[in-house]
This record gives sequence, structure tokens and C-alpha cells, in this order.
Amino acid sequence: MEMNQYLSMFIDESKEHLQALNDNMLKLEASPEDIGIVQSIFRSAHTLKGMSATMGFEDLASLTHEMENVLDLVRNHKLAMNPFIFDAIFKSLDSLEAMVEDIINGGTGKADVTDIIAILKSIVTGDYEKEATGAGKPAAAAAAAVNEAELDEFQYSILMQSLEAGLQVYCVKVGVQETCVLKAARAYMVFNYLEQNGEVVKSNPSVEDIEKEKFDKTFTVYYVSELGKEELEKQVGNISEIEAVEVEKLDVDGLKRKMQRVQAATAPSEAVAAHKEAAPAAAAAKAETAAPKTSAGGGAAVASRTIRVDIERLDVLMNLFSELLIDRVRLEQLASEVRRNDLTETVEHMARVSSDLQNIVLKLRMVPIDNVFNRFPRMVRDLAKNLEKKVDLIITGAETELDRTVIDEIGDPLVHLLRNSVDHGVETVPERIAAGKPETGNVYLRAFHSGNHVFIEIEDDGKGINRDKVLATALKRGIVTPEQAKTLTDEEVYLLLFAAGFSTAEKISDVSGRGVGLDVVKTKIESLGGHVQVSSKLGAGTKFSVQLPLTLSIISAMLIRLGSEKYAIPLSSIVETSVVRKETIRRVHGNKMMDFRSTIIPLLSLSSLFDVPDFSEENEAETEVVIVRKGDKLVGLMVDEFIGQQEIVLKTLGKYLTNLFAVSGATILGDGQVALIIDTNALIK
Repeated sequence: MEMNQYLSMFIDESKEHLQALNDNMLKLEASPEDIGIVQSIFRSAHTLKGMSATMGFEDLASLTHEMENVLDLVRNHKLAMNPFIFDAIFKSLDSLEAMVEDIINGGTGKADVTDIIAILKSIVTGDYEKEATGAGKPAAAAAAAVNEAELDEFQYSILMQSLEAGLQVYCVKVGVQETCVLKAARAYMVFNYLEQNGEVVKSNPSVEDIEKEKFDKTFTVYYVSELGKEELEKQVGNISEIEAVEVEKLDVDGLKRKMQRVQAATAPSEAVAAHKEAAPAAAAAKAETAAPKTSAGGGAAVASRTIRVDIERLDVLMNLFSELLIDRVRLEQLASEVRRNDLTETVEHMARVSSDLQNIVLKLRMVPIDNVFNRFPRMVRDLAKNLEKKVDLIITGAETELDRTVIDEIGDPLVHLLRNSVDHGVETVPERIAAGKPETGNVYLRAFHSGNHVFIEIEDDGKGINRDKVLATALKRGIVTPEQAKTLTDEEVYLLLFAAGFSTAEKISDVSGRGVGLDVVKTKIESLGGHVQVSSKLGAGTKFSVQLPLTLSIISAMLIRLGSEKYAIPLSSIVETSVVRKETIRRVHGNKMMDFRSTIIPLLSLSSLFDVPDFSEENEAETEVVIVRKGDKLVGLMVDEFIGQQEIVLKTLGKYLTNLFAVSGATILGDGQVALIIDTNALIK
């Protein structure tokens, strides 16, 4: 399909509706009797169907229509939800997501959804219950019942419009000879002739199945053409090894009768009426947000007022503002030197306005991490069911905000880590009972800010990591030598899990064990400027901790001086500042410590860490200290002098200065000097 102005809107809204469908289905699975949730699911499916039909994505529209039929029976108390129906709708959502993903990647959004549609139809007719106790192939009977008459409302509308335009509409049944060796080739010749002289609207079986010879000896097509019936029968019948051709010419009444038979076999309600509302559905959804509405309680409902902006435009805006900020700081310095009141007042006003502008620009790029987390409950539910385990996913800190570019990239690594926790971490129900644990395992997914970073933790209360098993596998694969193995700490052994090709899976499953291990996680996280750590206790559980930069271009920082050098410490890392006299500094095992609010914290010398040539704290009677935090850990950093708080532009150091210890970037100060930005998280172990 050709890209148009509505496609990006369709994609964004489809993703939102699919997420809402998944979320509400999980809620319904926990409370199957709650009809209110069913109503919400029905509305989302209905809107998605209308949007898809309007955009011409007929497979999307037909599948959501069949979902609607099932949900319609449930909300009208004619059908009770059960595990089979839940699985069928979840599979439908997976198919819908795959089709939307195809559209995002420039595809047509087409897919062979005949199997899942047949399952949904069998639920409506009740045939799935008979099949479940019989041959074990649910929906075969339902698929056979509707046979060639299986038209969705979108295809039906095309045929109706063709009739109204004066074209001929046919139902063509073609039979291939029993002795035919290449059925697909003969079918191709039929389709080739038909498409040269008209348009094939519907094929049963699907074109894909016919190409793969997945049909017996007959197939049916709904066909629009200017050809006469006799000419059509003659030309198709003349194709070699075609045994029989049956052409039924359809008028408006004939087409309606066929559609009514489909409805009687498959759905209790609105297949035809759906077409009439499909086209205005998306527009109506938009109009609802603009028009003032009144809620049941009498108050006006709040309208959704948002616009979608390309991320590249925000990048350009951020870069331009960064340059503006550097010039603002320079202007402030010049104004302080010139000392003219009118200039000072103008610069101060510009500073206030640009500060407000800065907050808005930053917030535009920040997205709650919930945008990534919200797909995980469904994933964990499916995984646990597949592995026959009971698992609760407990999410905290989903409101934590992260830069959009990081949000887009972090999803896949977290999927790997969660899969690992559910598959390798949490035990099966019998194993948990034997270990004296509750049947249901817990997987915790947490997010929180610390300094100029976001931390994401995935922790389970499973069996933990077997250090000896990991080490044995690493030795077997040649990842470490026997000499190296003797000196490794527990944490270093656990990090071997991230070595390329490392896998401890004892059996191959759909979840893991194919040699594609956690190395892809480490590679992706490091490409984002972050890193991952592992801690574990055998029998108690494992915790993966991912540290990611916020990747903001502009941050608030405290400027400090060490001799002739200037440095910046992100304000979000700082707890407070103080002055410490030399005689109050303690030494514990050779390390400097200081008293801080009835506790003892480590004290680090920045001048020695950064090898500053013209300053050392050792020569001072007292030293100024910046107390910084990482999680619940505190450290004091000794500095020469506080310069003051300032908004700074974060610049990367380029590809030639990589992996510098405790340095996350640099900034250009108002006087043109460059100051390094200290990564305080690297200083706290």
C-alpha cells in the first residue's frame, strides 16, 4: 500500500488499541465474569476494525470482526469465557500485531488468517466443543460449514460496489483433474487468466495455500469482470487439466443471500451493517476527541488533545537549543563584565525564558518506561503457561521517564532477561513445593533514577545461579582457562553468562537453549552506553541490574574546580555538600572514611583519581566534599572549590575517547573552556 498522510496515524492508534486489548484481556483472565472489561475489549476491537477497513487492510478488518462476534456473545451473556476462548483471542491479537508490524515495515499487512478465523467461527457456533472432544482439530467443522461462502464485510462491500458500478460479479468453482501432477501450476494459469480480465476479490483456499498445493482438487474465487458468463466458462475450461468450471453469476439479491448464509453460520450480528460504519469509524473516533462530551455524571469529559511529532524533528530542536544555551551562558558572563543595567535585565529575562523553554524541550523527549513495560505481563503469562509454571510479574517504577531513543532500543534486551528469569530462574510448581516455597514464583521488574542514569532491575525468587555449573560450561566452551577460573569472583562468574554462545539449557525449547544467549543483551546495552551486572544466591534467586544513561542533551550540574581544571557533577546525583576538616577523616583498612548523618561513608580523592597535576587534598587543612548517591549507597567526593550550579550541554567525547573511567561526556562553558562531566555511578561499587 502506498504511504499516505493517514498511515502514520493508523499505525500509532492501532498500536495503542492492541496494547489496550492485551492489557484488558489479562484483566479479564483474572476476572472472567467482569462484563465491563469485555465491553472495553469490544470497543477497542470495533474501533480497530473500522480503522483497518477504512485503510484497506482487509485481513486486519476480517480478523477483528470475528473477534467482535465472539466478544458480542460474551457481553450479552450468551457465551462464557474459558481457557480455549482466551487462547484463541490471544492468538488473534498476536496475528493482529504481526500484521501491524508488517505495515510498519512497509508491507501490505496481508496474512493468512484463515485458521484463526475458523477457530473464532467455531467458538461462535459452538462447534469447537465437539471438535475438542473428537479429532483434536478445533474449527475444522466451522471452516467446512462456511466453505466458499466465507466473505468478510470488506470483501462483500467491494462486490456490492462493483455491482452498483455495472460490473459482473461471479462465484467461480474450478476443479482440477484427479491425475494432475502440478495442481498449483494449473491453478496459477487460472488465476493468471482471471487477473488479466478482471479482479479476484476472494479465494478459498487462500492464494498462498493454493501456491503451496494445500488444496484437494477444487478451489473457489469471487470474481469481478466485464466478461460474460459463457466466455468465462469457456476460457477457464480450455486450460489444460481443468476438469470442471462452474460459474455462478451474482446479482445484489444473490450476493445478499450468500452473505446471510455466512452470518447464520458464523455470527449473530452485524456483518453487513459493519461495512456502513467502517468508513466513518476512524473519523468518528477522531471527532469524539475534538467534540465536547458529557459523561454519565453530567460533567464534561476531558478531550484528548495530542499531536504526534517525528523524533528527528525533536533531535534538531534539541541540538538548536543546546547551541542557544551555550550562547546564553556566554552572554551572562559578558553581561557581568560589562555591568550595564539594561543589558543585565535583558539577559536575565532571556535566561528565565530559555529555562522554561528548556524544561519543555526536555519533557518532549522523555517517555515513561511503561511504554516498554506494558507488553511484558502478557509475555510472562504466555511463557509461564508454555513452561507449565506459575509466575507473577510485579512491576514498580513504570512511571520512570527515559529518553525516547533509549526507550525504542531497550525493549528487546529486557525481553531476553525476563525470558531468562522465567525459564531458568523460577522453578516448576513441584520443585518450588519441594524447596518449601509458594507455588507461584515472583519476578520483579523495577525502574528508578539515580543521577544521570536509569536503573532497571529484573529479580526472581527462583533457584539462583549455580556457580559451579556456569564455570564448568565456560571451561568446556573455552571461554575461560582453568587458571583464570581459579581467580574469578562470584560476580565475574555470573557475568560469563553474557559470553557469546554461552547456554546452560539442558534441553532445547521455544524459549531458550539455541545458543543465542545473553550476549545479545550485553551488546545492545553497551551500544546504548549502559552496562549490566548480576547478583545471585543459590536457592534464593537472581537479580540482573541494567544501568542506562538518560541520554539527555541538557542537564543541571554542579561545577567544581580541582586546581586549574573544571569538572561538572550531575545535580541529580548530589545529596548535599559540606566541608570536612582533615583531622575528622578516619582510615579503615587504608581507605578514607567520613561521618555523615550518624553513619560512616567512603571518601574519595578526585584529584588522585583524575591525576590532577596542580592540586592535592593532602595539602589542605580542610576540604570541600560533595556527597553523591547511587541507589542506597553514598560516597563523599573531595574537591578544591565549588563554582556553582549551572545548566550544561552534554556532549559526547567522540569515537576516539571511549571507555574513559568515571567520565560520561564533556560540556562547553561560558568562557569557551571544556569541562569533563563526572559519572558518579562509576565511582560507587
